[in-house]
Amino acid sequence: MKRILSLLTLLGTALSAQTDSAASPWTHTLVSAVTLTQVSYTDWTAGGENAMAYTVSLDGRSVRDAGMFHWSNSYKVAYGQTRLGSKGMRKIEDKLELESVLTYKLGTHVNPYASATFKSQFDDGFKYDDAAGTKVQTSAGFDPVYMTQAVGVGYEPAPQVRTRIGAALREVLSDAHGYADDPKTAGEVETSKVEGGLESVTDVSLQFEENLLFTSKLELFSPFHDPDVIILRSDSMLAAKVSSYITVNLTLQLINDANITARTQVKQGLAMGLTYTLL
Repeated sequence: MKRILSLLTLLGTALSAQTDSAASPWTHTLVSAVTLTQVSYTDWTAGGENAMAYTVSLDGRSVRDAGMFHWSNSYKVAYGQTRLGSKGMRKIEDKLELESVLTYKLGTHVNPYASATFKSQFDDGFKYDDAAGTKVQTSAGFDPVYMTQAVGVGYEPAPQVRTRIGAALREVLSDAHGYADDPKTAGEVETSKVEGGLESVTDVSLQFEENLLFTSKLELFSPFHDPDVIILRSDSMLAAKVSSYITVNLTLQLINDANITARTQVKQGLAMGLTYTLL
């Protein structure tokens, strides 16, 4: 938590300094959110377990639109934990995602771009077996790390829909948990993997009502050496603004990566919390 708070403080200070300058060509947005859930029982005959959960998040964007270039930078930070009964604290959210896209505007709906992305996490992750009373560590802080650099063309058929496709270089770093390992090399565990391939990224942002917003990002990557394999990552959210500071969010995240597991990973969440626009 200390690392997360330090990062949020540094990021907010840096963006505030740039925003205070009247001559700054940048436009910044920064939204924070906190969700809390707590249940406690005392002499409750119907049964139940004490529970507590929290999530803190920061979602920001810095955009420079000047002349023939459009430079968009986005950053998402989130961390959350839960405690159920006497089982101790367990994390339920852990995200650090950075994306930078530089677009050269040709004056049409199709424009060339260069991009770079970074995805990782802050804290250790475990798989729990409550029946056996054991846990196995499956990830760590900044393990794994996913990075992608790409060049290609982007298409914007409408202000609400943006898509891009290009040649990409995908890097996976994992020191101790095998996310970068090549199963074909028996007896050797690789800690890094670099693949060239095709990238496709589609962003959708639809405002249904004044207080109802749907956003979705679909990322696809197919390596050149095995084009039949497609790595999929999808992150969608439906946000309903109840009042100026209270929002209800329904989220759905999908990951299909045969290098990790043959099954599609699904993460769904429903949360109500406080939101505050910092910038």
